[in-house]
Formats: sequence, C-alpha cells, structure tokens
Amino acid sequence: MRCLTAFVVLLSLVAAGHPALAQEGTGAGAATQEKQDRLLPAPQPDPSRFGKRLDEAFGAFQRGYYLTALELARPRAEAGDPAAQTLIAEIYARGLGVPRDAEEAAKWYARAAEQGVPEAQLQYALLLLDGRFTEQDREKAVTLMRSAAEAGEPEAQFNLAQMLVEDGDEAHQREAVTWYERAAEAGLADAQYAMAQALSTGFGGRERDETEARRYLELAARQNYDTAQLDLGTWLVEGRGGPADPEQGFAWLKRAAEGGNAAAQNRVAKLYRAGIGTEPDSILAAAWYILAKRSGLTDPLMEDFLMGLTDEEIEEASEQANRLR
Repeated sequence: MRCLTAFVVLLSLVAAGHPALAQEGTGAGAATQEKQDRLLPAPQPDPSRFGKRLDEAFGAFQRGYYLTALELARPRAEAGDPAAQTLIAEIYARGLGVPRDAEEAAKWYARAAEQGVPEAQLQYALLLLDGRFTEQDREKAVTLMRSAAEAGEPEAQFNLAQMLVEDGDEAHQREAVTWYERAAEAGLADAQYAMAQALSTGFGGRERDETEARRYLELAARQNYDTAQLDLGTWLVEGRGGPADPEQGFAWLKRAAEGGNAAAQNRVAKLYRAGIGTEPDSILAAAWYILAKRSGLTDPLMEDFLMGLTDEEIEEASEQANRLR
C-alpha cells in the first residue's frame, strides 16, 4: 500500500563539511529528506503477517491466484476469522486480481484490527490517519499503531515513532527514539537511518555517538537506502564517525548517484572535480553535475566550474550525462 500520510521529522544530519563537498546546491534538498518526512507504508504482502495460517486461501494467495484466495477466504472472514479478514483487506488494498478498493479494504482491516492482528492494526491505523476511506480518527490510530508496535511489527514501531516526533515534546521524543531503535534492530532501513540521525544530533536525549551513528548509516545503506548511502559516503570522505576512507566514500556516493539521488550526483561531481576518492576527471564531474541539474539542483561552485569549460567539453559532458542516466 502506498504511503497514506506524512509527518515532518525534526531530525537532520549536519551538512557535509569537506571542502570538496561545500556549498551544497539548492532545489533538491527536500528530496533527500523524503524518506524521513513520511509514515512508512507497509511492505509487500506476506500472509505470514496476517495471524494464523490460512491453509487453502493462504496457498492460493502465495501462488498468485488472488480471486481463488478471495473466494476461499470470504466465508471464513464473514464468520469472524481475523486472518481471512486481513487477507481480503490486502487483496482489495493492493488491487490483487480485483480493482483497488480502499473503502472495502478499510472495512476488513477494521474487523481484523479489532481482533488484534498486528498487520491489520498497522494498515487500519494508516487509513484512520488519512481519513479519505474511513472516518479520520488520530487517537484511535495511535492506539492501534502502538498495539501493533508492541506486538513487534517493525513498520508500526517506526510509524509510532514518527507520530510521537510530531507531538514535539521531549518525553515523546525520548519514547520515539526507543521505538526507532527497536525497529532498527529488527532490520528496518528507515529506522536505521532515523537512529543515525538521533545519535549524530543527540535527539531524544540520546548521547551523541557518531561511531554508532555511522554503523546505523552503513546498515541502512546496505539495504539500498539512498539517503543513507549519501550520508555514509560523505562521512567516509570526511572521516566522521571513524577513519576517513575517501575511496569507499566515493563508492557509496556513486551508488546513490546511480540510483538517481540528485544530491549524491552533485557530490560525485565535486569528487571527480577535486580527484578525491577517484582520479580527477573534469568531463565526468560536469556530466554528474548536469544530471543533478536536470533534477532541479543548482550549485554555485559547480556552475562556476561549468563556465570554465569549453563548448566542446560541455557537449562531451552532456553526452556522457545521457549515458549515465
């Protein structure tokens, strides 16, 4: 299910301080925070999260026979089986074999949530916050999200933390970091990145610990979390949270850049320009910056750099940028 609502997270990593990465551009900064400025949508459907196993309906769902799964699950769902109710809700929420119907999904999620299925509680809480497909009720959403979090759902733990951060007071911030940590230790990349932020800034009453923050950044980066790759690469270049390793830093930044992160593309451009972590290459520097510009990022330092190139070099860099996409 797609993200249903958004909350502004009050955490942010300190901007890069290495001279080669100074004067970071403008115009794409919001994109680099996108993953932290929202509630986390649930992962792809996994019936093991729905409560007890559903036998034939479960098997049909796993094999992609969604209409068969719906037909088999409906009698049991109508009889009150919470796992069957959750399965039906997932089918309608995701449009699996049927047209998407969020209102129908909300009805079945609500029934299963009342019976304590954590997955249903998570999803129904998101729908209650959104308010488009069922009556909006933030208080009930918080209660359900907390119940799912306490049952061990990492996505609910992260979302509960986001909601607590929005409340703003110190006590809620402290509790939020506890939930981020639980979700991070369960392997959730969003939460790992949030823990890196908390530890690097001392958010939520945590003692600042850049070594541990860098560990969390690497955990999230290895799960292809592009903002973590951006920050980890920058920290490695700078030597924040541990020894400097410009080559590894360049590699992580390039990985994020290749994934389309405009801020990373700009930083890779600067590293090519300065020859940090890689051989200097003015054409590749220009090419990566051109890519970043196409995403709306502008950087005065790199604009000056482009103005110093010849028309032929600009043309070559533009062609290279087309190949990098």
